[in-house]
Parts: sequence; structure tokens; C-alpha cells
Amino acid sequence: MVDDNVDAAETMATMLELFGCTTLLAHTAAGALALAPDFLPEVALLDIGLPDFNGYELARRLRGLDACASTKLIAATGWGQERDRQLAHDAGFDHHLTKPIDIERLRLLLQ
Repeated sequence: MVDDNVDAAETMATMLELFGCTTLLAHTAAGALALAPDFLPEVALLDIGLPDFNGYELARRLRGLDACASTKLIAATGWGQERDRQLAHDAGFDHHLTKPIDIERLRLLLQ
């Protein structure tokens, strides 16, 4: 889970753990890139509006890592216009969820 809103990230991590997921949090794109090679995430939820560089760029960089080549990338963002969805797709995201996240839809995506 990558989100600069610490409370939102911690809440989502708790929800994911209730689903049986092992979670790791980052609050910047650079922090996520540093953690990913050792964590080997199966799924990554990425906010788009991050303080250092945006989630689109983070998705592109994660896709460039061998450790994340098959990671399911999910945009978890307040940006939900069709243009935002297209940008997410172009950056390598598999799914786009608009905040507040529909927990049932997220659960289905994690299966």
C-alpha cells in the first residue's frame, strides 16, 4: 500500500490484513521502490497523488523491476475521470479504484 495519507494507508492495511494479506506500507513513491525488490508484492495499491512523484510514474518504474514484473497494480485514488483511468492503464495499472474504495470490489480483485 502506497499512500501519503498515513491514516488512510494504515486503515487500508488493516482491511487487507483482515482479508489475509501480508502488508507493507510506504508513504512516498521512492519508499515503495526501495521496499519492492525485497518484499516481492503480489499486489500493490498505489495512490496517484504522491509527494515525490506520481503514482503513474511509480507504476512504470515498478513494472521495470524484475521483482514486480507480475505484480497486480491497482490505482487507489481520488482521481476518477476517464482520462485518469486511461493514464493509469497506459502506466501499467491492472485496475483503477476511486476513493473511497469499494471494499467488496477490492476483495474480489484480490482473489
